[in-house]
Amino acid sequence: MRHLLAILCLAFALLLFGCGQPNNSSSSGSTDDKAALAPALAAIDGNELLQHIKTLSSDQFGGRGPGTQGEELTVNYLTDQFKGLGLKPGNPDGTYIQKVPLVGITPDPSAKLTFKAGSKESDLKYKDDFVAWTRHVDEHAAINNSDLIFVGYGVEAPEYNWNDYKDVDVKGKTLVMLINDPPVSDPNDPSKLDPKTFGGNAMTYYGRWTYKYEIGAKKGAAGVLIVHEKIPAGYDWNVVRDSNSGERFNLVSPDKNMNRCAIEGWITLDQAKNLFAMTGKDFDAMKKQAVSRDFKPVPLGVTASVSLTNTLHFVDSRNVVAKLEGSDPGHKDEYVIYTAHWDHFGTKPGPNGNEIFHGAIDNASGTAGLLELAKGFTKLATPPKRSILFISVTSEEQGLLGSQYYAENPLYPLAKTLANINMDELNVHGKTKDITIVGLGNSDLDDYTTKAAAEQGRTVHPDSSPEKGFYYRSDHFNFAKVGVPALDPNWGEDFVGQPADYGKKIHDDWDEHYYHTPNDQVYPDWDMSGAVQDLQLFLTVGYRVAQADKYPQWKPGTEFKATREAQLKAAGIQQ
Repeated sequence: MRHLLAILCLAFALLLFGCGQPNNSSSSGSTDDKAALAPALAAIDGNELLQHIKTLSSDQFGGRGPGTQGEELTVNYLTDQFKGLGLKPGNPDGTYIQKVPLVGITPDPSAKLTFKAGSKESDLKYKDDFVAWTRHVDEHAAINNSDLIFVGYGVEAPEYNWNDYKDVDVKGKTLVMLINDPPVSDPNDPSKLDPKTFGGNAMTYYGRWTYKYEIGAKKGAAGVLIVHEKIPAGYDWNVVRDSNSGERFNLVSPDKNMNRCAIEGWITLDQAKNLFAMTGKDFDAMKKQAVSRDFKPVPLGVTASVSLTNTLHFVDSRNVVAKLEGSDPGHKDEYVIYTAHWDHFGTKPGPNGNEIFHGAIDNASGTAGLLELAKGFTKLATPPKRSILFISVTSEEQGLLGSQYYAENPLYPLAKTLANINMDELNVHGKTKDITIVGLGNSDLDDYTTKAAAEQGRTVHPDSSPEKGFYYRSDHFNFAKVGVPALDPNWGEDFVGQPADYGKKIHDDWDEHYYHTPNDQVYPDWDMSGAVQDLQLFLTVGYRVAQADKYPQWKPGTEFKATREAQLKAAGIQQ
């Protein structure tokens, strides 16, 4: 009887509490949905998450390279899991597949890059000193005695009154560029970077290597060589080497990518210094000169030659798409999209024979998280008003190609896509008191996340390394580019029960020893409670966006806001 009275009293108290709460669903999500969310959140299971990761990163899956048996196994596994959860096919054609036509281009590893200045000649060794490739869908690509010209950071940014080219004709030449944005000093405090120029400490898209190759093509250059430097890049040469040697995949444009430079590549810092020294120039001095609006392109007096013989491999790779249909007839044709890339680097020759790049954290973990989120949403008594898409995209490691293809060929209207929440590398080291939002302050999605995190007793903070440009380095960026508000969450840094510097040590160890190496495997000391904690947060955010009265918006001043506003206006959507 005492138990019954207690239950009745508790029920009455909950009723009073519930009646007294306002419905705040218009902007950053409802706070009276805890009962509805409870079964979904409880369904996210660390053991099942770990089992998915073990399967996807196993030797059998061979590193999940696009166009390999690993892709076949991965796509079948994901499709079977989505079917087993009772989710509908995500493609309107009635399948779980969106085909992504790719070409894999493998250069002959015996290629060498030759610099020549008068009687001086320097041969660079592939992988040790340089990596180079072509996007041309052709068995041969080359530059032959192409004049090298140093263009500083290679940036043309009229909004910052910055032009590294000064109308100099670089057509047919090979451009040598520095990594990242120009680090312009704050005029009020020279010890800091100017927050009004290229984002200060935060990298803009002008600092991304993808932009540098794009602007080189726009200028008609024959080639672009970026100088790698560990600290500003945020990773070692081995990451550049392993990520860019061997087969590289590309989407195929109607002109077979002939609008791109014939040669794209990287050279090591040591070789860059040797290159400048060949004609008596000092690399460090010229690098300093490049941090000025007055900088002009500098012909180096050196020519470059490299010839690539390519093996072409055409592949219909696949994005895997599943759908949970919304419950509101008036809103079920609107969408919240969760993404995670399923691919990694496959199997590559190494010093000890073929090595499998298992990609356990990057990104079997995010792919497993996508499955757990999908399972969680199926446990809701009533699906959210809007539909939820779960998309596991291909070829992120090749340049965000799967998400790019979806963004350019959406299965559902982008104007009716409210948000993208992307998962790239889940936290497998335990619970945290915080969570990182890369690009914090970009959109209303940050407000949703801040509120949901507070309900977990957690805080939100920005990326601690904004200079590394992480916002431009994962699949959410392709959604942002076409206007869709996109959330890029990352691990927290304040780990429960650990010393204050534990988070930094974990991140540094990851960058130094595991990122994009065969060492990215499952380890027995993993603690999945942190991943579960984050997935519950992501589920809450997506659910509330799907339930809200309004679409989330980009914040004022964000570079994607104008695109979104034009998109919604064209679709007749009033916000």
